[in-house]
Amino acid sequence: TGIMGTEMISNLKKSGFNVSIYTRTKEKAKPLIEKGFAWADSIEELSKDKDAIITMLGYPSDVEKVYFEGILNSASPGTYLIDMTTSSPSLAKKIYQAAHQKCMHALDAPVSGGQIGAKNATLSIMVGGDKEDFDACFKIFEAMGKTIVLIGDAGAGQVAKAANQTAIAGCIAGVAEAITLVNSSGLDAKKVLDVISKGAARSFQMEYNGQMMLKDDMSPSFYIKHYIKDLKIASQTSKENNHNLPILENVLKMYIDLADQGM
Repeated sequence: TGIMGTEMISNLKKSGFNVSIYTRTKEKAKPLIEKGFAWADSIEELSKDKDAIITMLGYPSDVEKVYFEGILNSASPGTYLIDMTTSSPSLAKKIYQAAHQKCMHALDAPVSGGQIGAKNATLSIMVGGDKEDFDACFKIFEAMGKTIVLIGDAGAGQVAKAANQTAIAGCIAGVAEAITLVNSSGLDAKKVLDVISKGAARSFQMEYNGQMMLKDDMSPSFYIKHYIKDLKIASQTSKENNHNLPILENVLKMYIDLADQGM
C-alpha cells in the first residue's frame, strides 16, 4: 500500500472489485482503511478464500518471504497469484513452479509508469505466465493499466521490466547531463529543454523529470533505494546471460553514490 500500491488499490475498487488489504505497518494503510477497504490482520487471513491475490512489495527478498512463508501455504487451489513487484526473473519462475504444484496460477506482472500512471490507471503492465491465466486476469489488469501485454512464460514480465529500467537509466542520466551542459554554457535551460523536447530528444524523462530538475524539485514519485534494486536486478540478469551493459553499470554506480550521500 505504498506510493504505487495505494493508487492501484483505489483503481481496483473504482472498477468494482471487492478489495481487502494487508501491509506490515497498518498505520501506512490508514488512508485506505478510512475509505472503507477491508483490513486483514495477516497475510494468512488475506490469502484465504480469494479469487486473486496481488503483491506490490519492495525487494525480491520480501516477495520470497511473503509467498513461501505465507500466501502459498494459505491460498486456496485455483487462486490467481499476481506479483506486480519489480523482482528477479528466477524468483518469478520459482513462484510459478510452486504455485503450479499447489494447483494455483502465478503471473509476474511488473509495471511502469510511476505514481502518475498508477493514479491515472495508465500503467504499462508486462506479464509473464500462461496465456489462459493472463486472459482470466485481464480485467484486473485493465483496472490499473492501459498497455497490458503478455510477454512470455513465467519470468518474462520481470525481464521486460529489467529492460525498461535499463532504458530509463540512460535517459535520466542523459537529461541530467544535457541540463548541466546548458547551465555551464550560460543559457536558459528551460528554453533549451522546451525546444529539444519537441525533437528527437523527446522522452518522458525529459518532459517530466527534466522539468523537475529545472525546478530543483526532489519530491519522489519513486524511491532511489528501489531504483538501485531494479538496476541491480537488470545487471544480474544481463550477467547471467553473459552480457555487459556499461551504461547501466555507470548509472547504477551514480545512484549508489547518491544514496550514500543520503539522497
